[in-house]
This record gives sequence, C-alpha cells and structure tokens, in this order.
Amino acid sequence: MEKESTKIHQILSMKGGLGDESYAKNSKPQRAILSSSVPVLAQAVLDFCDTKLPHCITIADLGCSSGPNTLFAVTRITGLIYERFSQLGQAPPEFSIFLNDLPGNDFNAVFQTFLPAFKEKKWAENGSYISGVPGSFYGRLFPSNSLHFVHSGTSLHWLSQVPPELNDKSNPLINKGKIYISKTSPAAAIAAYQIQFQKDFFSFLMARSKEVVPGGRMVFTLNARRIADPTAEESCLTWDYLGQALQDLVLKGLMEEEKLDTYNVPYYEPYVEEIKTEIAKEGSFTLNCLEIIALPWDACNGGMKSDRATTAKNWVRVLRAINEPMVRSHFGAEVLDPFFQSLTEIIAADTKEVEHVSAVVYVTRKD
Repeated sequence: MEKESTKIHQILSMKGGLGDESYAKNSKPQRAILSSSVPVLAQAVLDFCDTKLPHCITIADLGCSSGPNTLFAVTRITGLIYERFSQLGQAPPEFSIFLNDLPGNDFNAVFQTFLPAFKEKKWAENGSYISGVPGSFYGRLFPSNSLHFVHSGTSLHWLSQVPPELNDKSNPLINKGKIYISKTSPAAAIAAYQIQFQKDFFSFLMARSKEVVPGGRMVFTLNARRIADPTAEESCLTWDYLGQALQDLVLKGLMEEEKLDTYNVPYYEPYVEEIKTEIAKEGSFTLNCLEIIALPWDACNGGMKSDRATTAKNWVRVLRAINEPMVRSHFGAEVLDPFFQSLTEIIAADTKEVEHVSAVVYVTRKD
C-alpha cells in the first residue's frame, strides 16, 4: 500500500503554470507576508555578515514554490551580502543557491520564467550558481555542514501527511463535515493535528541541524496563531468556508458524503509557543527573534480597496491556486468549478473580516 506521506508529496503543490488560475498569478498574500518579513531577514543577513565568511556562500530556499515570489528572499539575501562586501572593500563572494520544493512543483517555470530576472542582478551575473532540489524538507536534502543560510517562506504550516488517525482505513477518526480543525472537531482530531506538527517541525529542525554549519542562519515564515485556542477563527475560518462549500456539493448530490468525511488537509497553524517549544526541544538552534505578521482579511487585493464580492472572488483565486491539486486528486476534476463557485458565494455572503496571521522566526545554528 502506498504510504500516505508519499501520496501527499505527489499531490501537495501549488497550481503550476502561468495561467489566470495559477499560483504564479494568485500569490499576493504570500508576497505581502514575505515583504513584511524583510526587516527580520535583513537583520539575520547582517548578523551573518559579521562572522567570518567563506568565499562561496551556500543558500537554500525551502518550499520555494513557483512564481514571482520564488526568488524574493534569495534576491534580498544575496543583495545584502554583496552590499556588505562592497562596503568593506572586499571582492564579492560566489553564491551556491538551492531552490527546494516537492517534486510536483513547477520547476520548469522557475528556471524558464523567473530566474532570468535574478541573473541580471549585478551580483549574480558571474558568481551565482542555482540548482533545483526536489524533495521533502522534513528529511535530509543536503550534505552535512554544507549550508550557510536557509530561508523558508510560507511553507512549514504544510504537514508531511494528514494525521494518520484521520486516515486509518479500519477505524478512521471522523471530523464530521470539516476538513481541518474547527469548533466542532473532536478533541482527538485536534490533538492528532498538534502531534503531527510537533513531529514534522522537530524533523525539519533536526535535518537542518545536520546541514547548516555552526553559526549559520535560518529564517522562516509560516502561518501561525497568536492565541492558544486551536479552534480560533484566525486560523480556522478559511477552512470552515472550504468545508462548507464541500458540504454544499454533498447536498446538491454532486458528491458522496463519505468522500467529504475522508478528506482532511495536511495543514496546521501552530501557536507561537508551540514553535518556541519545538526549537528548544530539538536544541540545535538559538532563537533570536519571533515576530507576528498580521495581514488584513482583504490582502488578496494587493492593497486595493474592493467590495466584499470582488474580494471574495480574489480570495477564491488564491485558495484555488493552493487547493486545486488536492481537491482534484480526492474528489475529481468535475467538482472543481462548482466547488469554487460555491466557495465564492459563501465568502461573499459572510461579514467576518479576520486577519491572516503568520510568524517570522530567526534562528542561529549553535556551535
């Protein structure tokens, strides 16, 4: 039988290509999160530059996706290092850059469409060597002591698998009518998600502890919670909308209820204290900074003011770019258009305006 984690790795990817429904065209909220994390990222780079630097600096971006955001952090990291070397009157270093994501990521678009603009940067013309590294960042990806700087943007809230208790073929834990944690979720389902995150995040830190050199830096952002309650709307409302849209398809006879009962997303938004706890438990990194980023509910509009109906359409484009591969795999392509149409109507009809919360975390590999 195919392992659930293997299956997830095959289907968990943002919608590729450059079409109107692609992730590349619908990732403004992720861009806003990355932009908000720049001050922390810049501080990490400057701290790194105060150490003894090698002539070739190795950088990895984990969960790079495919789109205009893919090289956002790498561009700033390399640019700041280049500026620092110039200020010191030193020859600029070479950069070995690795872009990682799951095998289903559209790496072709990354290298054909988005890389050329990066290569035009003055510090990248002659001294940047970029490679794609397909694979899960919850395991080892690189040789020991080979990375100097690691970045991961809006990725670590995706789990390696749906909690196994919810996928047990003989006695599954049913989270009735929901696809993620909700107010109506049984306590056992909530605990299963929390435990899966703890295992995965610990594995992520352990793998990086082997790969990052002592004194190396790591900055990552992930969707997170400011409050302890895992059923709070700031982390669950969007998934409630998605679950409600799927329930509508059941009521309309477009899918079987059993299909909905067996669909759960491999996702978890941790409380900030959970992040701190796992970093301390793994023990290889010093936590330098953890800051909260809170985006307005209409961040999908890219800063433009729009009415509720327009904002709902824009949000559903973002959600479709993220969720379509998983929904298609479980329910079939025929439900996609009615599902996302129903989702648009549900969001437009609601009145809630809940902020989208993320955490930006900066750690240093201990000596």
